[in-house]
Amino acid sequence: MSPDKMIYMANQIATFFKSQPEADKPAKVAAHLNDFWDPRMRRKLLDHVAQGGKGLDPIVIAAAAHVHEPIA
Repeated sequence: MSPDKMIYMANQIATFFKSQPEADKPAKVAAHLNDFWDPRMRRKLLDHVAQGGKGLDPIVIAAAAHVHEPIA
């Protein structure tokens, strides 16, 4: 998956959770990523955040702290 596609998808998830009434939106985004993204996608996201997270919604960047590290 290209970085642009990964950024787009992650930001779509953040946009959805912005419209929800729950308070902890980063935790909800992280739960979705942990449940539905395969380990390779999570690894790409975490690597991108570690490099500054350019293009990612701030909620996605905050969610990264709760995304499970893929097992090598």
